[in-house]
Amino acid sequence: MKRTTVWTIAIFLFVLGDAMAMQARGPILSSLEATFGVSESALGLVAPAGTAGFAVAAVATGLLAGRLRMRWTLFAGVAGVICALVAMAAAPVYALFLLALLAQGGAAGVFRGVDRAALSHIHSARRGRVYIAYALAWAVGAVLGPQLVSVVVAVADWRVVFLALAAIFLPVAAVAARTELPSMAAERSISIAALRELLGRPAVVGAAVGILLTGAVEGIVFTWLAYYAEGFYETGTANLLLSTYLLAYVPARAGYTLVVERVPYLALLFGTSALAIPALAAAFSGVTGPALFAAVFVAGAALSSGFPALSAYAVEAAPEYSGPINAVTTGATYAGIATAPAVVGVLAEAYGLGRALWLTVAIAGALAATIAATWLWTGTPRAPTVDASA
Repeated sequence: MKRTTVWTIAIFLFVLGDAMAMQARGPILSSLEATFGVSESALGLVAPAGTAGFAVAAVATGLLAGRLRMRWTLFAGVAGVICALVAMAAAPVYALFLLALLAQGGAAGVFRGVDRAALSHIHSARRGRVYIAYALAWAVGAVLGPQLVSVVVAVADWRVVFLALAAIFLPVAAVAARTELPSMAAERSISIAALRELLGRPAVVGAAVGILLTGAVEGIVFTWLAYYAEGFYETGTANLLLSTYLLAYVPARAGYTLVVERVPYLALLFGTSALAIPALAAAFSGVTGPALFAAVFVAGAALSSGFPALSAYAVEAAPEYSGPINAVTTGATYAGIATAPAVVGVLAEAYGLGRALWLTVAIAGALAATIAATWLWTGTPRAPTVDASA
């Protein structure tokens, strides 16, 4: 098997496992509450703990991608994830669980800070399609995560979830330890001046803000949807609602792989983000039954285009700096994922969770406005190879 194929499979497997680990956090909140006896505001710290370390590590490794030995950076990341997941399973108190979760996020950030840069050079001729396929692998893992929790908690202690997740990453560690990467010579090191210029490009600014807002909505849904649904469903059904949201990512992203090279990035994104607004409003309007599941599915399908399409859009503007751009976009999405769920936790204690979740509707509206503004700013719905204003 070619090294390019081996590494592509390994990276996709890592992102699948990382998505499973991320989506296990929301469904396990009630188990953490029962085991450690913590409040809703304390449970709201799960998302920041899991993503703060991730965001810092992903930005740092992405910015340094042109200087790092990528293979060993990837190995360090996956080895760290395995160790941290085992520590989470063994944590005797909530504070240590959060510290292990912080470490797990940081290790995942080391890997994810350079993995898309590696894919960008391995598949330079079809970057947009591979990025969305990468996101599709994440979506499959995200769907499986809540169901893994449901299956394990039904027959064993919740701590077994994290041991099972650790096992998923072992083949990736084996590949990173034994297989050389294809040449990454096309990745350029970036200077402070070049980074400043890059961050001033309208395409990069618009993508970063859009991804920040996408991450904020996703973080709220990932963390709080199952917990919200437990107010009127039993745990298995509540987890199934989150899986329904995530399941929508799979056909939606599969469809986007077919249209991304035919429909301009910003035209696609504006249409999908506009659709998310009424879907989220319906989902958190208090409805139950099939209407709730349908609204959640539509919201998931609409929002699933945000991260992969905006990431590819930004990289197309400066492909020689794919590492730094991936650092910016990854950092932006996980900044949203880290902060917005904590805000909902605070609002939930003051106004109730149902009202707090309407924050998703406001953020989705801001996302649609950001995409429209980027379109007007750049003067094209397509990704400019060189911005006119740069």
